Amino acid sequence: MEAASGTRPIRSYVLRQGRISNAQQRAWEALLPRYGIPFRAALLDLDAEFGRPAPKLLEIGFGMGETTAIVAAAHPENDYLGIEVHRPGVGSVLRLIAERGLENVRVIQHDAVEVLKDMIRPASLDGVHIFFPDPWPKLRHHKRRLIRPPFVALLSERLRAGGYLHVATDWAHYAEQV
Repeated sequence: MEAASGTRPIRSYVLRQGRISNAQQRAWEALLPRYGIPFRAALLDLDAEFGRPAPKLLEIGFGMGETTAIVAAAHPENDYLGIEVHRPGVGSVLRLIAERGLENVRVIQHDAVEVLKDMIRPASLDGVHIFFPDPWPKLRHHKRRLIRPPFVALLSERLRAGGYLHVATDWAHYAEQV
């Protein structure tokens, strides 16, 4: 995750220039100001962002957000912060949040490593969900895998005592590494 001085950090994702649908774009434009949290190098007060004290769960890489919306609707007692870099996915989850009237979901469109370092207070999360991170299957690309010791150490600092990390992958070698 760290880079040598003067070089760019190794990213665990590639921004693809995928197509964003008209509905996703409209949701992104109209709803990001309401449900989005802009990236800034300042610690968040998550209770203030959600307007209440409640268990805080972080989802990294929510894709199109279908699972996020289902889980948030099923557990309104929890607050869910989703981090995603891909604009179509952010637009999709914002549309789902609005359609389902979910007030317990917020979104940050930015790199998860930077968000965790700069915005999430130590011992402030009750759980972290990472579903099917990019496995980067080629050996020379394993350095790009999100779940590596420095990142897990950062996550553990952000979890409260008794908090949990839930990772799901369908790549056996990645599961063994995790």
